[in-house]
Amino acid sequence: MVRRGENIYKRKDGRWEGRYKKGRREDGKIVYGYIYGKNYQSVKDSLPLYKSKYNNTKEVKGELSINLEEWLYHWLSQNKNMIKESTYSGYKYKIDKYILPVIGHIEINKLTIEDLENMIMTWQDSGLSSSSIRVVFTILRSSFLFAVKKKYLNENICDHIDLPSEKRNKIRSLTLVEQKMLENEARKSMDGLGFAVILSLRTGLRIGELAALKWEDIDMEGNYIYVSHTVQRIPKHNGKSKTKIIYSTTKTQTSIRKIPMSDDVKNWLLKRSNTSTPYIFSNNDTPCEPRLITYHFHKIRERAGLNNVHFHQLRHTFATRCLESRADIASVSSLLGHSSIKMTLDIYADTMMENRVKAIKNMEMMIKTSL
Repeated sequence: MVRRGENIYKRKDGRWEGRYKKGRREDGKIVYGYIYGKNYQSVKDSLPLYKSKYNNTKEVKGELSINLEEWLYHWLSQNKNMIKESTYSGYKYKIDKYILPVIGHIEINKLTIEDLENMIMTWQDSGLSSSSIRVVFTILRSSFLFAVKKKYLNENICDHIDLPSEKRNKIRSLTLVEQKMLENEARKSMDGLGFAVILSLRTGLRIGELAALKWEDIDMEGNYIYVSHTVQRIPKHNGKSKTKIIYSTTKTQTSIRKIPMSDDVKNWLLKRSNTSTPYIFSNNDTPCEPRLITYHFHKIRERAGLNNVHFHQLRHTFATRCLESRADIASVSSLLGHSSIKMTLDIYADTMMENRVKAIKNMEMMIKTSL
């Protein structure tokens, strides 16, 4: 190509090409933009406008000029060794499924508030719940925060977005009658996975925590169950198999806890303890995966005539029984492994209403008797 002027060249096809700086990559390399014209003068006259746009973008938003897809994969690779494998897999799945199809092609320093608002509306139109929208958007916000910390961007545009309010779906606990019906059916297969149903109802363990439970986690002398790991199936991002089972630490630090055993739970465990397998619920010396426990649970609930009950309701039933027996909210929160007492209060506010009514009646009685 023949060059005339600053960054203006004549191409072999006869057109004139002007090159301007439009940003940098995450490794610091300059990213160039190009404009074309039929003659040298038209290109020369247009270049200042593009250079001005770059300078304005650099000042307001920052220099990072790669599309969002490339940036998010870079961000994931930078954080891969600092997060759990299951967390990484979940992030990548949500990025690929929800973010990239909508705005993945847009350069990161060209993204606008309108782009993000349109993405959220797209998610809503597809039926994505408000809580799921918040989870996915938090991933995007975190990636932008990383870019700001690295000084690739000047601001986190996600901070300007108002997310749809989260509607918490109340999870119904089983009544005492329903619990007895379910336990009666589960007791018929206590040598198998019926015990998983009973154990969840009596300890509040999550299904992944049950699957990960080892005999070494049981303190028969102290009468405690130690909960520190979970088993889950996560998507694979290479190879023939689409998913894989992983055994890892629990979701959060507060999920690591010890749960006192009742006499019944201890006796049931003692009856199963004559085994050489490391896991309480095992499949050829490997942990029994959650979906197998779920499969057997569905069989048990159907025989009990409780077709609309889900496994996670067993955990909520345990919490409800604790609160009904006058357990304090801090103890219940600790038993469940919640991140805060507020979280427990938010979930079980309705369950505690009966206690509040009694508190008011007792207060009124005390006032009347003292007058």
